[in-house]
Amino acid sequence: MTIAPTLQRYMSDQNISYDLIQHDPAMTSLGTAQAGHVPGDRMAKGIMLSDGRNYMLAVLPASHHLRLSDLKSELGQELRLASEDEIVTVFRDCDRGAIPPVGTCYGLDVIVENSMERQPDIYFEGGDHATLVHVKGDDFARLNPRAQHGTFSERM
Repeated sequence: MTIAPTLQRYMSDQNISYDLIQHDPAMTSLGTAQAGHVPGDRMAKGIMLSDGRNYMLAVLPASHHLRLSDLKSELGQELRLASEDEIVTVFRDCDRGAIPPVGTCYGLDVIVENSMERQPDIYFEGGDHATLVHVKGDDFARLNPRAQHGTFSERM
């Protein structure tokens, strides 16, 4: 079981307590939640976006779809999904498709879906497809301290 070194250092620096949960490899956030026996609403996924100059990370439950039009309304700017090549450049120490929903340690601005704030526990991929990181909801908020918050997703 491993987590990305950048994330591990950041969590240590912030004095965040966490547990690691090993699971069968899965290639989607919802599949990861199922493999880890975690409710989809408590599984946070990060989606990297671009405005053409800068990157941003949207964080939402694995059980939800991102609504770019709502995100545009929340932020007042046009965004697109970042390409796989762009994601790999930012999240260099993570497996492709297994980015953690913690943008601060990777130099990204973050917006968190409001529904994540109601969760007592949060789970997320820590940089590979077989390890979940588990933190308390309050500690998850401390991982993205300057995050904006909004409503920009809908349940699948």
